Parts: sequence; C-alpha cells; structure tokens
Amino acid sequence: MSPPPGWYPDPHAPHLERWWDGTAWTEHRRAPEAPAGPVPPSPGGGAGRAKAVAVTAAGAVLVAAIVTAAVAFDGDTDTRSAPTAPAPTSPAGPPEPTPEASASETSVGDPAVVEDQLNGVTFPLLDGWVRPQHVAQDDVVMTTAGTYDCPGGVGLCRHGLVFSRTVTENDEKSPEALAKADIKDAADEAYDRDGLGRELHGGIESHQVVRSGPVAVAGRAGYLVRWRVHTAKGPGGYVQSLVFPSSVGTESPVLVRYVFDAGGDGPPLADMDRITKGIRPFGDADTGGGVGSSIGPPD
Repeated sequence: MSPPPGWYPDPHAPHLERWWDGTAWTEHRRAPEAPAGPVPPSPGGGAGRAKAVAVTAAGAVLVAAIVTAAVAFDGDTDTRSAPTAPAPTSPAGPPEPTPEASASETSVGDPAVVEDQLNGVTFPLLDGWVRPQHVAQDDVVMTTAGTYDCPGGVGLCRHGLVFSRTVTENDEKSPEALAKADIKDAADEAYDRDGLGRELHGGIESHQVVRSGPVAVAGRAGYLVRWRVHTAKGPGGYVQSLVFPSSVGTESPVLVRYVFDAGGDGPPLADMDRITKGIRPFGDADTGGGVGSSIGPPD
C-alpha cells in the first residue's frame, strides 16, 4: 500500500511541498502557499467533488498506517513526471526518512579524535579543528573550520590543514632523510602553486628553518622539520614535515604534513606540538609522544 497521489511536505526540504505520484516522489516542488492543483472533472458534478473530498480524507487516515511503505519509496532517483491532474493537498504525508550519514564524515568511537586506520594512528581533534568536508586535496585528516578568499585573488584557502600519508615512492626508511626531503614539497604545495598552477598566496619569496630534530610519535622515534614561509601576498605561514614508522603492517614510514597560516587568523602554532603529542597507535589511548617523551628535543 502507498499514500494516494498528492502534495506532501518534502522530506528533504520541509519548507516546500513535493508531488507524490502514488508510488514515488517526483521532481515537482512548490511553496506551501501555492494553490492546490485542479481536481479532475467528474461526470457526477457535485457528487464527483464529494468523492474527491472523501478520497482526500481517506488519504490522510491511510498515511498513518502506511508510513513504512512511503519511506521505502522515498528518494531523489525517481524522475517521472507528475500526474496531469494532481489531487488536492493532503493534510498529512509520507514521513521524513532518517537522514543518511554524510560520505565526508568519519565514523569514530571518540568524537575528540580522528582515525587514520590505514596508517594505524589517531589524531586529537583540538578546538577550532574539524574533520575534512568538501576538501579537494588528498590525505587530509583535519582542517580549521571555514574557508576564506586566498590572498592571491584566486581560489579559497583554509587557515590550517593536517595531512597523513604512507611513504611508498621510494625505499628510504630514515625519518630524518624523509622529513628533510619532503619539507620543500610541503611548502611549495601549500604556499607556492597549487595543483592547478595557481599562486594562491602570490608565490613563496623566502623561508627559514625554525625547527628540526628527533621527536617521539606514538611511541616511535620520528623526525620533524618546520619552516616559516614568507609569501608575496598575505602573511605566509608555517609548514612542517613529520615522519615516523607506522606501528602496523610492514611499519612503512608515515608522513604527516602540517600547514598553518601565520598571523592572527591562523591556528596557534603550538597546535602543531599538541597534535604531534596526541598522535596514538590505533586502539591505544595511552601511548603518546612529543618532545621529551623518550627522545631529546629537536634543534
């Protein structure tokens, strides 16, 4: 059984009404205040109108008994045309379906962490940081909330990004060698030219190494390199390449890149150390890291 054809509240836009053709939702929508569609003429004149009213009332009663059927037929994929003679608006309609989880959301047991199951670690989700949504770059595990117009006058930028990926392009296993080799690419991709060749920050003018050295990450011996990058437009920022052995599989090196805008709008630079210290092996909430955990402080 299914509800009779008619205009019902749109499950995906409750402020609108949507045409239900008796079997599935169509693509026809209208504002609630719009006049109801015409009732097909009936040979019986007044008797026909009385029948239409009776059908409408019966439809309202049936809805409560056929909620499951209405939900089963709900969806945006049915694009058949609405009937040429729609029935009057019904006071009740198929119930709104339970919303599905967004594909961009990460399902985690703890809302305060982000899981990277491929590399066997979790990251702490600090205040001001969110899981990635609608992010074009690959391997992003978290971003600062919101976007802004890039200083170069093209594109949208984010004040902070953290990436996590497995190093597979070469046989190098040394965290120090890998971090030192990656830092220039990290700076160029963040502040020089993006994947479309656009200079979102007007290009890099100079950089300084502000920190480098060994660091404990998730109970493993890692290495980091941090640059302060000056750009032609905007305040520039900080990039950091952090490499440590994975605790899963073949223990391939894990590369974590940090991109933080400088200036008052950027995230606190101390968040780099807080995130690093909070990285944990997957399923282990106690084994952390950070400077001084088990390795001497970096330069």
